[in-house]
Amino acid sequence: MATDYDAPRRTESEDLNEDSLEELKARRSEAQSAAVDVDESDTAESFELPGADLSGEELSVRVIPKQADEFTCTSCFLVYHRSRLARESGASMICVDCA
Repeated sequence: MATDYDAPRRTESEDLNEDSLEELKARRSEAQSAAVDVDESDTAESFELPGADLSGEELSVRVIPKQADEFTCTSCFLVYHRSRLARESGASMICVDCA
């Protein structure tokens, strides 16, 4: 909704005084409606069940090699930026989440 920032501001009490009783009742019934907006494209077929067979699915993911300023945590095996390094002892590097 567009807002005119140059227009004089109205307070909530002014809004209530100017609204008719019918408008207020209409707004109240709209706010209390229990109708749920359902997108027709959301069908039960689009939901994945746990343990479903996904052997026929193909994923396309772009893999970016580890950069020079990144390390692999030896505890959780995730790749992090050097700023997330908690401790390093020899070849063992631990992230702040695992430390």
